Amino acid sequence: MTSRHRSSEASQDLNSRSPRRRTVVKAAAATAVLAGPLAAALPARAAADTPRFLHGVASGDPLPDGVLLWTRVTPTAEAVPGSGLGPDTEVSWVVARDKAFSTIVAKGSTTATAASDHTVKADIRGLEPATDYWFRFSAGGTDSPAARTRTAPDADAAVTGLRFGVVSCANWEGGYFASYRHLAARGDLDAWLHLGDYIYEYKSGEYAARGTVVRPHAPANEILTLADYRTRHGAYKTDPDLQALHAKAPVVAIWDDHEFADNAWSGGAVNHTEGAEGTWTDRKTAAKQAYFEWMPVRPAIAGTTYRRLRFGKLADLSLLDLRSFRSQQAASGSGSVDDPDRTITGRAQLDWLKAGLKASDTTWRLVGNSVMIAPFVVGSLSAELLKPLAKLLGLPQEGLAVNTDQWDGYTDDRRELLAHLTSNAIRNTVFLTGDIHMAWANDVPVDAGTYPLSASAATEFVVTSVTSDNLDDIVKVPEGTVSALASPVIRATNRHVHWVDTDRHGYGVLDITAERAQMDYYVLSDRTDQNATSSWERSYRTRSGTQKVERTYDPV
Repeated sequence: MTSRHRSSEASQDLNSRSPRRRTVVKAAAATAVLAGPLAAALPARAAADTPRFLHGVASGDPLPDGVLLWTRVTPTAEAVPGSGLGPDTEVSWVVARDKAFSTIVAKGSTTATAASDHTVKADIRGLEPATDYWFRFSAGGTDSPAARTRTAPDADAAVTGLRFGVVSCANWEGGYFASYRHLAARGDLDAWLHLGDYIYEYKSGEYAARGTVVRPHAPANEILTLADYRTRHGAYKTDPDLQALHAKAPVVAIWDDHEFADNAWSGGAVNHTEGAEGTWTDRKTAAKQAYFEWMPVRPAIAGTTYRRLRFGKLADLSLLDLRSFRSQQAASGSGSVDDPDRTITGRAQLDWLKAGLKASDTTWRLVGNSVMIAPFVVGSLSAELLKPLAKLLGLPQEGLAVNTDQWDGYTDDRRELLAHLTSNAIRNTVFLTGDIHMAWANDVPVDAGTYPLSASAATEFVVTSVTSDNLDDIVKVPEGTVSALASPVIRATNRHVHWVDTDRHGYGVLDITAERAQMDYYVLSDRTDQNATSSWERSYRTRSGTQKVERTYDPV
């Protein structure tokens, strides 16, 4: 996954961071960057085989004493992502306390090779907690852009506040990544969370902006092979707004389905045809390899993205992998969603999550969660006397789930997790979610059918898509039209839902103090406009100890 590490040294004065196959509420898309081959667009210096850093630099998974650094070097003009071409290239890095790099605190080098698509990772340690650092890479006399990163607070630090950008679902063909640009411009983020669908796998034109390709992606075909996935990741990493955000703060990322294929599960995907598109095992292996090559992610368990980070005594963050171990999705409206043999997490991951939540001694327990955990049902049989009837008829006992790709399709795992929270009096659990291309603010009820009489075990903030089609785009009506009609209906039948916006694109900013966790929701003026503006739409918070969401009328 990473380049071969050769040397690293720290300063001695450190003590002096689908259209074809898609659901209605989940879109899918692709990525891209160039209408023609990348090599044709390279500057003259690159054509002369001078090493270049064309894909920016990034950092991720901050620890109190370190951070993971990332880049990709293009050693020669023909060594484009996925090509398998290009010589072994020495790449060095430096980390400094200041933007001018006058005080170097760590440095080292590695060899970038075609075997890792010329990507480079450096897992830097020996840094100080809660501290800004600057870093850059060098190869063949060429320096990369400089970037800022930040370490996490010390594990026992009394942290007064944290601020994270929160995004998901960035469809290259659906528009421009203005959400990233606006987050980068803030300059006040400790880190940013990407909750999945960082890339999309579709062929060009299969899923775009209301059917219109804003910018074509590379490769043009649906990505199936290791070379394809590498090319798609490389295309994304040329986006200037994405590069800008990576250069301003460390990312904490998990994958969802489109890093593989639409509605992926452990043994396949809706958007995968076994045989005609190779084997799912080979495709999944290729997708994971490219992801770990191209993303500044430090897998705690090989081949997965579930892991845990801590930010002082204020919050820990459990990050889930809800694709590698899940059972195949059930048919919508089927009672099989209640089957205890079906899982979204897998046994080992669910036990890991439960143990971590119980053992946590932080004020807040955040969960990076790629698909919505709060129920979203229609035809709920809310009265207890009707539940035996539902079981007799083979109906879902919590109502008819609209989207069984979410936790709604795996109700036994959800019941076990929520029962664990309530029986152990685990408070202040906040799920941070993407995937559904809408913004939501939810309580997470133990029993949705009787809520609000039943308890709320946690809360959930769901961010909308960066660019992927949401409901007004799917039905092609003016923005806000669907939300005005659908939101009251959704809330009437799902009383734990405090707010839903089905129609807009944007991002969130999560601000945490000991007293409350607040999500500010921001929307874009036009995802197809490269210069789109951003505006605050709404804010919701959960106050410590309440396990419930409430509206607040000012962003932080």
